[in-house]
Amino acid sequence: MSTSTASAERRPRPVAWHRAWWFEALLFAAFALGAVAFIVQGAQGMGYQWKWDQVPRYLVRVIDGEIIWGALTKGLFVTLDIAWQAGLLALLIGLVTAVLRLSNTIVGSAIAWIYIEVVRNTPILVQMLIIYFIVAAILGIPRMGAGVLCLALYEGAFAAEIIRGAIIAVRRGQWEAGRSLGFSEFNLYRDIVLPQAVPLMLPPLGGVLVNLVKHSAIVSVIAVFDLTTQARNVVSDTFMAFEIWLTTAAIYLVITITLSLFVSWLEHRYRRR
Repeated sequence: MSTSTASAERRPRPVAWHRAWWFEALLFAAFALGAVAFIVQGAQGMGYQWKWDQVPRYLVRVIDGEIIWGALTKGLFVTLDIAWQAGLLALLIGLVTAVLRLSNTIVGSAIAWIYIEVVRNTPILVQMLIIYFIVAAILGIPRMGAGVLCLALYEGAFAAEIIRGAIIAVRRGQWEAGRSLGFSEFNLYRDIVLPQAVPLMLPPLGGVLVNLVKHSAIVSVIAVFDLTTQARNVVSDTFMAFEIWLTTAAIYLVITITLSLFVSWLEHRYRRR
């Protein structure tokens, strides 16, 4: 092969104009402008008296140099508190349930299967009411604890199937190699199986955690003063339904996008290792 032919093959091919970055950026800008124009036109056609200038007071105020958190921000703190507790508990429940599903014990596998099927095929609202009015009342669990428990049990059922699928995806030879080296079942999972399964389960588990944040609004039915409950109270006091609910939706969006980016970063870092 001649030098000219080799250099011609190494030369990058020109990118088609409809796949160029500037064309894609132009399409995105056109879509964004169209969406904004649609929203503005719809808002003007409603004849609604917007009061966006009053929204910041329900987020944060500074009085005499002191920061006063508004109702929405206080609700956000409660939502984040519920989310991280329920998230950790859901992952733990999911891991234990997945291991039970894969175990050789009939009782453990049956209990795990029944739990997954019951939780995944019943509404979370019904589960919340059962846990709050029955389970929490019997065990003396406080209101917020009942909400955390319900969310953890609900999302844990979905996490269990994700973790189980990732564990099954680990090649059988890895299991056999660990057992041939004398690894116990616990050490086999800890040192061989789970490190290989984690990169496979991270993306769908990220979706479970995002859903948990959104589903956390269900605690408002048992009068936990989370973001949704606080937003409902503000709306009932001010009648600023659109402003408050749109602000609440934007806060949830920021939380879920941040969580998705964190999971993506964690997945990328784990794969590099």
